[in-house]
This record gives sequence, C-alpha cells and structure tokens, in this order.
Amino acid sequence: MIDISSDGHVHTRLCHHAEGEMEEYALAAIARGLTEIVFLEHLEEGVSYRQINWLTEEDFDYYLAEGGRLQTLYGDRLRIKLGVEVGYNPRAVEKIKARLAARNWDRIGISYHYMPLDDSDEDLNMLTKTADVVARAERYGHERILEAYFAGLIEAARCLPGTVLCHLDAALRHIDGLRLTEKNLVAIDSLLRLVKEKGMALEINTSGMVIRGENFPRLAIVQKALALGIPLVAASDAHSPGQVGRFFTDLPALTRQASRL
Repeated sequence: MIDISSDGHVHTRLCHHAEGEMEEYALAAIARGLTEIVFLEHLEEGVSYRQINWLTEEDFDYYLAEGGRLQTLYGDRLRIKLGVEVGYNPRAVEKIKARLAARNWDRIGISYHYMPLDDSDEDLNMLTKTADVVARAERYGHERILEAYFAGLIEAARCLPGTVLCHLDAALRHIDGLRLTEKNLVAIDSLLRLVKEKGMALEINTSGMVIRGENFPRLAIVQKALALGIPLVAASDAHSPGQVGRFFTDLPALTRQASRL
C-alpha cells in the first residue's frame, strides 16, 4: 500500500530554513538503501512574512540545474526527481499557476502555510512554532484558522495542478491538545473526495512523529483515504540529510492497521 523505498518529500538549504546540499540528500538516500528521492522545494507567491522560507526564481534555476547534474551522476543508483511544494495563496492563484507552468516538475505537492489576515501586514504562518506567531494564532482563534486552512486546501486542490497533497492536518501542529471539530472532519471528507477525483496521491508525512508522535495525517484520515482508493506516498519532509527516510520502516504496519479499521 505504500512504497518505503522512495522518499517523496525532502528540502535542502535552498529553501532558506533547511540545511544541506542536494548531493548530501542523494547520498543519504543511497546510504539508506532507497531507490528514489523526490526533492520538493517550496514555492510561494505573494506572501508577506518576516523571512523568506521558500526558493527565489534564481534558486529554482540552480535547483533544476544541480538536480540534472545529480541525475546524471547517480542515476545508476538512485532515481532523483525534481518537484515543488506549492503553497496556496488565495490572493495569487493566477501567478502561482503561471510559475508552475513555466517549468517542468516531476511532482507538484500542494500545501498551505501562510494565511492572509486583515489585522496585520504579515501573513499568519500556520505551521510555525515561533512563540509570537503561535500567540497571534491563539488570539485569532484556532477554530477560525482551521476552517480557513481546510477550505484553502480544498480550493488549492481544485484549481492547482497538484499531484500529491502534503501534510494534510499539519496546521497549528505545535498547539498542544488541538482537536479537529466536526466541521473540520466534514471538510476533510470533501478534500479527500476531491483528491480522489483529481487523481492525486496523499503523502504520509513522517515529520509528525517528531512533532506530535503521529504522522501527518493522523491514522483515521489515512483510513478514509485507503477506503477511497487514494494512493499513499512516503514522505520524510527532511530538512537535513540525516532525516531522509526517517520512520519509514513503521509505515507498512501503519497502513495495514488503517486498512483494518
């Protein structure tokens, strides 16, 4: 039900918040016995935030050129794919589409990190653990944020040419004891049906094991995805070479458990 010989989501120092060169990730994948690695670097458009957590167009030029070099160098030992994790922004949909169409991608992952709010010039980073941003989310209200987050993912899956949905339930991931409401669960059901309709895959993002002791998305959502026949992708969301393929050996048992629920 899931191929653990392929890591479908890694980042490098090019995204400005991870570490390590692309070649280091390729070598880490080979050392772990993987047969494939998919670089899924961040593309954001029109975001207002205190720091750049994504690639510039110049970064993408280097990324694709270096990726091509590594494909030639290590192609006999490792399939290297060059993808993009595109962040949804309701204010910049057409610009996002244009940037995606301007290059060739092996995979397009859809996510939603930065939510525009009317009370500030800075967008809300829904996935950070930065203390003042978390405090701002508390003031704005978790329920309002989650409703906007899932609505945004639905719209992103509908209008963007995505091939995989990333870390579905990761918003506000650093808030202890956060619970999904019935309204959230209804939205997730709609999102999964749309993912199925669009022929997309759903990633099982093992970074959740470090953050909350459970993958993104949680087991009950994986169960719903399997019931719909949605393909699953193993994804470490590595931000350093040593994280490539982390917790992958646990994934076959998890998918078997989800299929029995």
